[in-house]
Amino acid sequence: MALLEVKDLSIQFGGVKAVQNVSFSMEAGIVYAVIGPNGAGKTTLFNLITGIYTPTSGSVLLDGQPITGQSPNALAQRGVARTFQNLQVCMNMSALENVMVGAHLRLDRNLLKAALCWPSIRRRDAELRQEAAELMLFVGLQAYINARADSMPYGALKRLEIARALAMRPRLLFLDEPAAGLNPKETQEVDALVRNVADSGITVVLVEHDMKMVMNLSDRILVLDYGKKLAEGSAQEVRQNPDVIAAYLGTH
Repeated sequence: MALLEVKDLSIQFGGVKAVQNVSFSMEAGIVYAVIGPNGAGKTTLFNLITGIYTPTSGSVLLDGQPITGQSPNALAQRGVARTFQNLQVCMNMSALENVMVGAHLRLDRNLLKAALCWPSIRRRDAELRQEAAELMLFVGLQAYINARADSMPYGALKRLEIARALAMRPRLLFLDEPAAGLNPKETQEVDALVRNVADSGITVVLVEHDMKMVMNLSDRILVLDYGKKLAEGSAQEVRQNPDVIAAYLGTH
């Protein structure tokens, strides 16, 4: 059974058909990239799958069970996490605290126990801090463990977002342009990090404009154009597809 199935997914904003009857499926344990020219509907597709938007029509299934229109919080409890194009970092918090936010679904929400500082709450807090520190090491941010987020460079903040998403312990991780705005060295670091995440057993779905990174990382690639599915296949198949070439060169 496929981990994720998308069937005839569509959304319309007024008269604009942003995503039109897009279907695909993916197995667990791969890196699956979604590419296409600007305005192709890539982020909109992410938003439909991850509960930001409710589709006009179509369905999304996780492990064969429908999740269409479920909230991001509900999806997080089922092992779905994501990052965004624009940084969603709490700048007035420390880097470590930002990562701990990603584990909020596992926190004990009994306010009385928290107010009384029960030992179990203190132990949980210590465990989460240790886990967050280990995740910062995993993403290569050990130098920023005691730093405030607003003092960190942009490239480090992009990896901090990934660490926070990983703190949710996802099975399926959506990364929306993780290399956007990065220099070549930072892009290589994110490239290696995404591979390490995939190698750890987490299925990664990637939107990215850096084609070298996409071709290097991806097991399967979906190409969108004007909200429609243009092609799907391996990196080699997509690279040689004449419709994909035409879309990127603007010759259709």
